[in-house]
Amino acid sequence: MDERLINYLKILSKQYPNVDAVCTEIINLEAILSLPKGTEHFLTDIHGEYEAFTHVLRNASGVIKRKIDEAFGHTMAEPEKKSFATLIYYPKEKMALIGKDEPDMKSWYKTTIYKLIVLTRISAIKYTRSKVRKTLPENFRYIIEELLHEKETLSSKQEYYNRIIETIIEVKQAEDFIYALCSVIRKLVVDRLHIVGDIYDRGPGAHIILDEIMEHHSVDIQWGNHDIIWMGAALGSDACMANALRISLRYANLETLEDGYGINLLPLATFAMETYPEVNNSNFITKQRNELLNDKENDLVSKMHKAIAIIQFKLEGQLILRNPEFDMNHRLFLESLNKSDKTIIIEGKKYELNDVDFPTINSNNPYDLTEEEQLVVEKLRRSFLTSDKLQQHAEFLYRKGSIYLVFNNNLLFHGGVPIHEDLSFKAFRFKEKEYKGKALFDFFEDYVKKAYYEEDEQEKQQGLDFMWYLWNGEYSPLFAKKKMTTFERYFINDKSTYEEVENPYFKNRDHEPLLDQILADFGLNPEVSNIISGHVPVKTLKGESPVKGNKMFVIDGGFSKAYHNTTGIAGYTLTYNSRGMMLVAHEPFESIQSAIEHEVDILPTTVYTKENHKRLFVSDTDIGTDLRTSIDSLKLLLEGFRKGYIKQKKR
Repeated sequence: MDERLINYLKILSKQYPNVDAVCTEIINLEAILSLPKGTEHFLTDIHGEYEAFTHVLRNASGVIKRKIDEAFGHTMAEPEKKSFATLIYYPKEKMALIGKDEPDMKSWYKTTIYKLIVLTRISAIKYTRSKVRKTLPENFRYIIEELLHEKETLSSKQEYYNRIIETIIEVKQAEDFIYALCSVIRKLVVDRLHIVGDIYDRGPGAHIILDEIMEHHSVDIQWGNHDIIWMGAALGSDACMANALRISLRYANLETLEDGYGINLLPLATFAMETYPEVNNSNFITKQRNELLNDKENDLVSKMHKAIAIIQFKLEGQLILRNPEFDMNHRLFLESLNKSDKTIIIEGKKYELNDVDFPTINSNNPYDLTEEEQLVVEKLRRSFLTSDKLQQHAEFLYRKGSIYLVFNNNLLFHGGVPIHEDLSFKAFRFKEKEYKGKALFDFFEDYVKKAYYEEDEQEKQQGLDFMWYLWNGEYSPLFAKKKMTTFERYFINDKSTYEEVENPYFKNRDHEPLLDQILADFGLNPEVSNIISGHVPVKTLKGESPVKGNKMFVIDGGFSKAYHNTTGIAGYTLTYNSRGMMLVAHEPFESIQSAIEHEVDILPTTVYTKENHKRLFVSDTDIGTDLRTSIDSLKLLLEGFRKGYIKQKKR
């Protein structure tokens, strides 16, 4: 053995100090490889719809209901199954309701605990005892383990088993125990959660969604363009911040800003009232009326909406001017604004404006902020930078997130891969180098990381500017459209200007050779791999399929209420277990309250299944690859012990 290997094995021997310890671990890891693959759960384009998200997360896209059917089959009536499932989703709330009407809670506790133990056993089949133990709450760990592994059907154990449950009830721990079991079941039925982008914007509860995701036992996130502007805003990008504020005001979503992150909107409100006293409400009326606001408050939101929109257009102009390599000069058109004849020239064509109330735009320097606007921006930036909750969420998004993920032969990304009409990869040029395909994704991710981790201020600023580019740039894999026509939609009535031309990638996603090319570029075998993404809602009403080329799943079906009229459903989700993939569609979700009180579940409709050629085990997964690497290292350590290169120690 060479010296470097011996030094590595000496370090490893601190964890496994002798032959017995090494052999035990090798046996354990080899056994884990033979277990069935755990279930993965994929969601995307949640857009702040926290109630629907919470429910889909808790019912695991129907996995829990299928486990109940597996456990109790025809021995439990359908109404009882619905009630039992609701208990698992919302144990505290459901028990409170049951306690009002149930005459014999002691019997109910006993029966329910028994059923939950049965379901927990079935949910734990795929895992080692060690892994199951880690999911158990510390205060009930020993008791649950005893109940899970005891054979209560044996006469010698019946009294022991029953006595445990009766004692739990007698010491008034039944409700806490039931809550713990429900939580364990929800953890066990989903081994890994994948959020494929766009947690933020439109709906009111992105901050609630992130709090819930942070509590999940195993999760990864592929950033969407709506996520990236909030991350950029949290790090001090004024252009990202202005976009995040504008979209929140456009959808009257003040909950995330004020209640979630404590952003002080008073400076913007004061400035807006003074600057835009007669704002054109037809342009800036909110997309979703906030019932918590009265008419005067909604009018103020409209004024704030316009104020931040104008600030945004100026900040974006500054950013484009300092980044010529972004090649976005076609979005510089404020200098052609003509207030007297109400026109503007965009990409060489003159258009009539429906509003020229722009008191802060100086025709000589149209992208300069006024002193008042600059002060508003500074105060808002300070509020974003000092929001503890927002900073926590940004740190989490960095820690758990990436632009793409390769996991278990699946490629996950939010948007698209920029290509030419001939299906070849489109190259982004920066500092005399070109980046395309996977290299383009890696390039952008490097700059997103620089915005957070880089100490050099110039590189950090470049990273922040790239975060804005990822929001709406033509070569951004999170956007992948020619342009974002925000200004046109506000100020020009000619709807032909609204078109946001998609990259050819989107119309060619059914072309299997393109998907094969993408998978191969990311180092995957096209014969056994899939692409999972979101970003562009699947127009189900028009007959569009979320399955492309038999190896791509587009699971944006309209989680956000803003898309329901377009998609006809309330979102797709995907599960992937040892036997294959199941794509399901969801109906619109009424409310958590209705789900609890009336047991209204949004049980999904299966849209598509893709069975594996053979049942998959841990040995077939990325975790299995890591485990085999560990086994190889342990075998080298075993050889080192047996040949005397490494000295054994007692534990």
